[in-house]
Amino acid sequence: MADFGKAAADYAAFRQGFPASFFDRLSGFDIGRPDQSILDLGTGTGLLARAFAAAGARVTGLDRSEALLAEARAASRAAGLEIDYRLGAAEDTGLGAAGFDVVSAATCWHWFDRAAAAREAFRLLRPGGRLLIAHLDWHGLHGNVIEVTQRVIDAHSPAPSGGRHTYRFPDWLGDLEAAGFRGFEVFAYTEPLTYSQEAWCGRVRASARVGPVMDPETLGRFDAALAAELRRRFPGESLAVDHRIFALIMGKPRPPG
Repeated sequence: MADFGKAAADYAAFRQGFPASFFDRLSGFDIGRPDQSILDLGTGTGLLARAFAAAGARVTGLDRSEALLAEARAASRAAGLEIDYRLGAAEDTGLGAAGFDVVSAATCWHWFDRAAAAREAFRLLRPGGRLLIAHLDWHGLHGNVIEVTQRVIDAHSPAPSGGRHTYRFPDWLGDLEAAGFRGFEVFAYTEPLTYSQEAWCGRVRASARVGPVMDPETLGRFDAALAAELRRRFPGESLAVDHRIFALIMGKPRPPG
């Protein structure tokens, strides 16, 4: 498994969270209200947790990497936000049952034991609560920044065997329904995010096949190669990087009557 803690500094400095359009859509599903108690699983550097906290929600962020949580705490302090960050696993959080209105997981569900994480999320939610599984993924198109970036990654990092894959709806519904969740709703769309040349290189260093798995020498060669190829193909300072945004929302049923 990739050790994202090795790339924590790049992750915190360069990785962007979901755009404003994502939260506009979530509001239609009654997620992100100021009065809600939200648990963000696999919170990483706290990007989604901070967005919910900035909207007024009471947020707990949980991750298995202390290095990522250190960055999350620092970013939250800088933003003047109070978030309860905890070290732990999504499959066995150690938190009390039925304590949250929303359990979220952003671009991380594929790293979990999904059946165990689904059961734990169900246990943690109050009746009527919602589970949000969201992904902010690269969207490769012919000739775009993602295609060029992926080609450089492939030249420096072996393709994963039996690797984890994002965006696997509806394959994941079986585990979720077995855990007791009902009534799925989804939305998906594409949107470009703007990065500088330097920031995009930093963002890529924090991706699963780069900084979290490469030794320093290989990472240095990769970084130089990517920077050179981006400058050759996209000479402007600003890059429009295509992303695919996906959300799956399911509910914990209320008791009958």
